[in-house]
Amino acid sequence: MSLTLYYHPLSSYCWKVLIALYERGIPFEGRRIDLADPADRATLTAVWPFAKFPVVRDAARQRDLAESSIIIEYLDRFWPAPQRFIPQDADEALQTRLWDRVFDNHVQGPMQQIVGDRLRNTNLDLTRERSTLVTAYQMLERHLASRTWVGQAAFGLAECAAVPALFYARAIEPIPDGLPRVGEYFERLVARPSVQRVLEEAKPYLPLFPFAANVEARFR
Repeated sequence: MSLTLYYHPLSSYCWKVLIALYERGIPFEGRRIDLADPADRATLTAVWPFAKFPVVRDAARQRDLAESSIIIEYLDRFWPAPQRFIPQDADEALQTRLWDRVFDNHVQGPMQQIVGDRLRNTNLDLTRERSTLVTAYQMLERHLASRTWVGQAAFGLAECAAVPALFYARAIEPIPDGLPRVGEYFERLVARPSVQRVLEEAKPYLPLFPFAANVEARFR
């Protein structure tokens, strides 16, 4: 098998790549990494010295690739399909990359700061981080006024990023009332077979998420 994915089933950025792999039906070997295990950490460090996942090793092409967005772009290049994750149209590609960055930086970013605070029990003032999440929800609501998907006419890179970002953020800062399109968009996302598979695989690990009690029962 050409591809090996170094990952953890609870990691939001690993979800992003898993969704793309499942959407495209790309065969791969999953190598689950426990960063608390010295041997696992050494294995990951050998392919990516920063010791962060996800990382893909393509044995056929002798390439190691990290960073979720880059990995998905790589899949578009070497495992092409009629519907690309990043569209060929320049304007749609920019829109797709923009929302990929919004979900990674302005939803996952503050969400992970809040999670880190809970894990470290530092009790910092996280008003700004929670406000950023609400701002992102409001932007998404406006953007979805005439769209089914955020980047292009079909499910793409931005949706791969949206799934973990919204799944975890909603458990920390619920979507405010008056933003129905965001909720409808989330339901379209979790209805995808690829997403359902990722969510099912994450279930045994979900209790490790510090806000697991806030996750809807249907996902636990």
